[in-house]
Amino acid sequence: MIKRYTLKDMGQLWDQKNRFRTWLTVEIAVCEAWAERGRIPPKSLQIIRKKADFDVVRINEIEEIVKHDVIAFLTSVAEHIGAESRYVHKGLTSSDVVDTGQAVLMKQAAGIIIRDIRRLMDTLKQQALTFKDTVCIGRSHGVHAEPMTFGLKFALWYEEAKRNLERMQRARKTISVGKFSGAVGTFSNIPPAVEEEICKKLGLRPEPIATQVVQRDRHAEYLTALALVSALVEKIAVEFRHLQRTEVLEMEEPFAEGQKGSSAMPHKRNPVGCENLSGLARIVRSNAMASFENVALWHERDISHSSVERVIIPDSTILVNYMLNRLIGIVSGLQVYPERMKDNMRRSYGLYNSQKVLIRLTEKGLSREDAYTVVQRNAMMSWKKRKEFKTLLMKDKVVRKYLTIKEINDIFDLKHYLKNIDYLFKRVFGKPG
Repeated sequence: MIKRYTLKDMGQLWDQKNRFRTWLTVEIAVCEAWAERGRIPPKSLQIIRKKADFDVVRINEIEEIVKHDVIAFLTSVAEHIGAESRYVHKGLTSSDVVDTGQAVLMKQAAGIIIRDIRRLMDTLKQQALTFKDTVCIGRSHGVHAEPMTFGLKFALWYEEAKRNLERMQRARKTISVGKFSGAVGTFSNIPPAVEEEICKKLGLRPEPIATQVVQRDRHAEYLTALALVSALVEKIAVEFRHLQRTEVLEMEEPFAEGQKGSSAMPHKRNPVGCENLSGLARIVRSNAMASFENVALWHERDISHSSVERVIIPDSTILVNYMLNRLIGIVSGLQVYPERMKDNMRRSYGLYNSQKVLIRLTEKGLSREDAYTVVQRNAMMSWKKRKEFKTLLMKDKVVRKYLTIKEINDIFDLKHYLKNIDYLFKRVFGKPG
């Protein structure tokens, strides 16, 4: 049986010994399929099942001589089995074992990533609900725009995580194919029915048509899905990094007891966790680009993709597993400062109401162009003189010609910006309970 892995086992999954163990599982499954058709004696199958094993050190020693990892692996296996090893690898080419074994491992790795994404979604949802009504300023271009709530940020990321979950599930299905169709995919030495049976034993589907290898658009889709997961991680990390700046300081990532931020400045509490995640996302993205380069191979197969995949597939799955778990820890341990959010909102003198003033003036009969000019004039004066926007509007003759004091006060009521928060949460999370 293929071993089932937990969240902590991504590194073990790609361990050299486990890779060979997966190859051996594939080889035994092939022997079983042949035995069911009378092509391997039952007694020989029993011996193969009982004695089949390998030695990693020995494989590496053999590979130094033969310069071929599959041959080195098969030689080590033969040394354990003895004479009955003549039935092992019957009708196969190396890629039948390597590609199918890799598919098994990539499917398992995807399962770990999928569980990680679900855990991140749970954490994001919890924080969205916690800060659902925590008012903060929304920003565009880094500049104050209009009020929103802090919880909406988490709801937005939750919705994107849902799409990443779907992508990862599709990628797992896409990669879960095996092939046992021989040197150029024509089943010259093994019948298609045997391939179907072996794939079923391994929890895979047969590749409908292959060359000597499973086609690499499947792997590119998988690596792209991982890159998009890492893009969400970076997206969240970048937001946290901005919000932790001293000038903003609406939240901080967790800072452990005894942790130090700088060798020179004892006061520093840096967003190092989020910066780490931003950097790692660059590696996962570049690995996805490398997977696209692997799609075009010479004729029915060359080996240029192999060296690349030995790096990008284990590295990307391990990195994304690490990134998701580190982000879960950061999100769940955030230090959030609602009072600072209120202070920051006051720093723009109520200018975030400019659009509502513009709309109300046009509703009262002023042309949009003239209304824009009046509102912008007062807004620029508010910035320059550091005076409340509402106070200036109340003194503006053009504005007062169209709006009463009561109407101006009503425009500046925060409730107008928050009236659809419940609706948005219901659309993202569904009805409570």
